[in-house]
This record gives sequence, C-alpha cells and structure tokens, in this order.
Amino acid sequence: MAFADLLEQVGSTGRFQILHVMLLCIPVLLMASHNLLQNFVAMVPPHYCNAHSNLSQSQLSPEEVLLITVPLSEAGKPQRCQRYVAPQWHLLDTNGTSTSEENYDVFLQGCADGWSYNMTGMTSTIISEWHLVCDLRSLKQMGQTIYMGGVLVGALIFGGLSDRYGRRILLMISNLLMAVSGTCAAFSPSFPLFCLFRFGCGMALSGLGLNTFSLIVEWIPTRVRTLTGTATGYCYTVGQLILAAIAYFITDWRWLTLAVSLPFYIFFLISWWFHESSRWLALKNKPEQAVKTLKSVARFNKRHEEGEKIDVKMLQESMKKELSCSKGTYSALDLFRTPKMRMMILCLSATWLSTSFAYYGLAMDLQKFGVDIYLIQVIFGAVDIPAKVVITVCMSFIGRRPSQSGALIIAGVTILINILVPNDKQTVRTCLAVLGKGCLAASFNCCYLYSGELFPTIIRQSGMGWVSMMARVGAMVAPMVQLTGDYIPWLPGLIYGGAPILSGIAAVFLPETLGTHLPDTIQDVEDRASYRGINGSNCPRQGWELSLVIMCSAEAARGVDVRQGRERAANDPLCRLDYPLKPLLFHLSAAAVPHCETVYQKAVNGQAVEV
Repeated sequence: MAFADLLEQVGSTGRFQILHVMLLCIPVLLMASHNLLQNFVAMVPPHYCNAHSNLSQSQLSPEEVLLITVPLSEAGKPQRCQRYVAPQWHLLDTNGTSTSEENYDVFLQGCADGWSYNMTGMTSTIISEWHLVCDLRSLKQMGQTIYMGGVLVGALIFGGLSDRYGRRILLMISNLLMAVSGTCAAFSPSFPLFCLFRFGCGMALSGLGLNTFSLIVEWIPTRVRTLTGTATGYCYTVGQLILAAIAYFITDWRWLTLAVSLPFYIFFLISWWFHESSRWLALKNKPEQAVKTLKSVARFNKRHEEGEKIDVKMLQESMKKELSCSKGTYSALDLFRTPKMRMMILCLSATWLSTSFAYYGLAMDLQKFGVDIYLIQVIFGAVDIPAKVVITVCMSFIGRRPSQSGALIIAGVTILINILVPNDKQTVRTCLAVLGKGCLAASFNCCYLYSGELFPTIIRQSGMGWVSMMARVGAMVAPMVQLTGDYIPWLPGLIYGGAPILSGIAAVFLPETLGTHLPDTIQDVEDRASYRGINGSNCPRQGWELSLVIMCSAEAARGVDVRQGRERAANDPLCRLDYPLKPLLFHLSAAAVPHCETVYQKAVNGQAVEV
C-alpha cells in the first residue's frame, strides 16, 4: 500500500479537498495584484516643469504660462525635464510663435521649481508624490527590482523553513507578513520606506506561492494534479483582471495598495483551518499527528469507518520508501552532483530565468504601447486564458518538452518582430506583445508541471526552490534592462526576445515526462535520462530495492516487431500497474528474444530476475 492508497481511503477528491483547494486559491487572486501593482501605483503621468516663481501672480492662462516657460520637443509636446532659464515673453506675440529657429536657441535649465503633472488616469502615484522623474526616473525600476529581490529572498528562506517547520505555519506567517507589509507600504512617508515594505510583500508572496502549491499537491491524487494546477493558474489570471477593475475605481496609490493588502488579514484567519500535510508529518517522524490528520479528513469526507482503520503501522508501511529516502541528508548541492541532474538543472534554470525575465519585461511596461492602461491590463490578463488552455492540451498530447520549448521560441520571435514595427503602428505592436505575453504565460504554466515531474521526490522541494529563485533573478533584472532603452531604443526588445529563444533551445535537452511516474531518487533520474525505450517510449524504473529485469512482451518473444511505439509500452502491465518493481525498456537483441517470455512472466508475478 502506498500513501496514495491511504488518501483514497479517506477520500482523495471529497469535500475536504474541494474546500481545501478553493480556500487556498482565493489568496492567489490577489497575488497577481501585488506582482503587477507597480503598473498603477508607479504610473508615470505626463509632466513638465513648473513655471518660474515670478509668474505665480501673473494674469496669464495656464496655456500661455506653459508656452513661455517650457520648450517643445521634436514631437511638438512640452519637454518633461527642461524649461527656459527666463520666460520667453516674445512667444506671446502672434508673429513670434512661428519665428526662425534661432528664437529657440536659448539657455535651458532643469526643473528648479518642481513639476506639474497631468493626472488623467490615477489621481496620485508614487511618481507624482515623490517626483521620481527626469534624473530620478530610474528609481521607479529600482522599486520593482527591490520588490522582486524580496520575492527572491523569500524563496530562499521560506522554502527551507517550510521543509523544516511545515507548510501550514509558514503559510500563516506569509499571509500575516503580506497584510502588515502591504498596510505599512500604503502609509509610507518616503520612497525608501515604501521600498522596504514592498520588499516584505515580495518575501510574503514567495511564502504564499510555495506553501500554497505544496499544500494543494500533497492533499490531492495524481490523476487530478494537472487539472488542479491549471485551475490554480487561472486564479492568477483572474487576479490580473481584478487588479485592473480595482485600479479603475481606486485611483489613489495609497488606497489602492491598502485595498489589495487588507484581505490578507482575512486569509490569515482562514489559514488556521488548514490541515498540515500528512505526508510531511510522516516524513518528519510525527506519525501520530499524521494519522490524526488523516482521520479528521476522513470524517470531513464522511468516511469515518475507513478513517478509523488507519493506524501508525499502516501509515509507516505505506510510507516505507519515502521514509527510507528521507533518512539521508540532501541539499541543493545534490542538484549538481550527478551528470544528468546537472544538465537538467542547468536547462531548467535557463528556462525559468528567461520566462520570468521576458514576462515581467513585457507586463511591467504597459504605458509604452500607447493604449489605455486599464484596457491593456485586461487584455494582457485575458490572453492567459486561451494560452493556458492551448498549452495544457499540448502538454497532454504532444508532450512537455516540445510544449515548453515551442512556447519560449514563439514568444521570443514575436518580441523580436515587434522591434521592427514602427511606434505609430500601436495596434500591431500591441497584438504582437499580447501574443508574446500569452506564450510566456503558457511557458510558466508548463514550467511548474514539467519541473515538478523532473525532480525526484527526495529533493523536489529544493529543486523547485532553486528554479523559483532563478525566476526571481530574471524578474529582478527585467526592470533594469528597460533603462538601456534611454540610450539604444531597440536594445531592451532584443534582450527580452533573445533570452526566450536561447532557453527554448536549451529545453530541447530535457527528458520527456509525458506518461511517466514521478522519480523518487536521484538514481531514478539518472536511469530515466540514460535510456530510450522502444521507439522513444518511457517506462521508468520506480522500484530500486529489487533486482533489475528486462521487460519484453509476449508478442516480442514470439518474434513480433516490438517497435510499435508508445501505445504498446503504455498498455503493458508492468508499465500500467503499480508493481513493486518497474523495469527499464531496452532495444532487444536477437539473442535476448528467446529468454523474453520467461523474464516477462517472472516480472509480472513480482519475482526478482537476474539479468
């Protein structure tokens, strides 16, 4: 009996799991709001220099004051960061408005008296409140980088603490940290304090993401894992639409920040109800608590009698393999010790880093498209819906590897094409950006499932923590790359587009996991990556405590061509059923064929076979 059987015994898809997943998904709706909050609270409004102090008492209209104090740019709009040293009174003359070029060849200066802002979208932003424009414009990108730095630090801290102290307690702490940090950010009196509290929000976001994912996966059966993971991803997508709606009605940055932070106080109270993962309790030598939790779930699912049959001995028997694996000590260094694991972690690191890098490079600079920012936020959020449907279908029928690689390469190509489109073609530029963003969202969806299937059980949390950290590095770097556009306008697009293409090529070197069981040990990963089955099919070795056997079907023993493809291997009992030993597939030589039927029958009967 495996732990999955215990889960079925107490009800693997009962009322508890439905309510459990629903309550865990609700905070995900507002995680998107914090990730993309900068689009609205740091919106850069049209601005220009304030008039000279000696013009404050003049009887001129605002348009006339602007005319004589601020020069026009090449586009015919008031310059944002310069004004005339002295008012140009001659420009008020009707004939003076169309004078020769030398009339504009006058001394200019910076905005010594501050700026005036045209607050058409938001009534207040951190840009207008702390004047983060002109020489201070890079602080906007720095603020987002600091937030993503908090997400990175949170992934490092909360990942390890979750494995040591449990998922439930860390989820509660993360909810409370998000609520408190968000509230303090909303009332920050200065930009440095705002960045400090946003750093705390970033840490909390990592804790929420990691522990929500763990609690969901560890309480649901394998057969609904993909469906549940997709539904959780859609919660994040809906959260992007919710953010646009909230920002549309709450146009002050302080109230907007508060509005997306206060609900986490409620989520903190709800998190007291969650059950700790019984799998984690058993692995941490707390079998009594694990049994108590399983019985509680059984009662909630109205399976009281089945739950009472579970005891410590039954739990330990079902977790025998996991407990044996957990006796060793493992760390992030184990991700790099063996050659196949090393290649896998390098390819996954590139995949996660570039996906996050390009995703936030597009999603955090909505104003450059020249479209209403609320509309473009809705479009960017809505495109995730069909993108995740398409990638889910592709992962199920084509495979994880081609889906991951294809999504990244298509995203990179669309971003590169966008460089060649003139700025006045706003519709074309927006459509290409939406397509690229959709592909990157699909890549994210694939990353989570694919990585979880590639890492072995004993270091899966460490592996997911590592790739999550690489994603945060990409998200940290993305805002700073936008600053290069001040010097070379096309350079950010080239970097944002080139990175996904390179990582899409790297993803080709990852092993396929479609239709395979999750690996338990590092050796399972090495064995899985070191062979190709019949016509490329996979039937991974799961049992490591018995002798290795060679599997071949009875048809193959009678001389039938075994290169029939994936279907024959997938339908074979040794691949389909949960026997203690799952053998490796090999191309069979002619000399091995006469022995196949004997080997096959012994393997089906669970007997060890010497090779």
